[in-house]
Amino acid sequence: MQPTGNLVADTICCTVEMGLTITGAADAGTIIVTGTIIVTGTITIIDAAPVAVNHTCPDCGHPGKLRAHTLRRLVDLPVVGFPTRLHVRVPRFLCADPSCPRKIFQASLTCTDDSAKLTHRVTRWILQRLAIDRMSVSATAKALGVGWALVNQVAFDACRRLVYDDPHHLDGIRILGVDGQVWKHTRRPTKPPNLVTILVDLTSLMDGRGPARLLDIRPGQSAQVLRTGLQERDPSFREKVQVVTMDGFTGYASAVDQVLPDATEVMDPFHVVHLAADKLDLVSAATAA
Repeated sequence: MQPTGNLVADTICCTVEMGLTITGAADAGTIIVTGTIIVTGTITIIDAAPVAVNHTCPDCGHPGKLRAHTLRRLVDLPVVGFPTRLHVRVPRFLCADPSCPRKIFQASLTCTDDSAKLTHRVTRWILQRLAIDRMSVSATAKALGVGWALVNQVAFDACRRLVYDDPHHLDGIRILGVDGQVWKHTRRPTKPPNLVTILVDLTSLMDGRGPARLLDIRPGQSAQVLRTGLQERDPSFREKVQVVTMDGFTGYASAVDQVLPDATEVMDPFHVVHLAADKLDLVSAATAA
């Protein structure tokens, strides 16, 4: 398929870099795209079509015969401050191989994943706004005209890929920090309690090479929670841990004894000072009495 849209519009909106050409545009008021994308107010709708289409079946590799077209609605970058939707007319094909289990297939787009709601460049834009510009999730979602949960999930998934897709992200950890925290403060008791166990890599901090690094946050605060978290790690990780710093909770000490028997257990400076201050308060109270 050859470009049939407006060359100026394609250049301004940079749709060519996404493999699309603009065929039309309009403004719209309230629109509901899916259950997670609700737009109110003025938005820009851009009609587009793929510049090139791969009509080979993804299963058998045989060419397909054009059957119909479907409309994919994608969230794209804001245009002059207004949320934007791409309405891409995507062809669907019938597989020419009668023995192929996939009878009908839809052309893929280079600008987004199959069944995704956002273009790739919007995902990058979200991460830039959150990490570099320090925008809130709410402000970022408002600029795109999408829900808070969708932006948060996009950022969460991207961070997980950056960390966990790297097979070496746990290499070189010698000093491990463990602490229990209240994850969310509430006026009323909650079930289960809002307690979490936090694991931190303190190696770079102690070596003077950089700040500490958050490794994991696990629901609950018990020996079993820490024991399970350590046992899920690769054996090579557990063998390299030399020091575990923690608070005075005996449950954590018990878990470290079982899973990391060769590691040295120490109490972190904050809890040492806190414990000493508590003792001083007791002595002061007893003296005053």
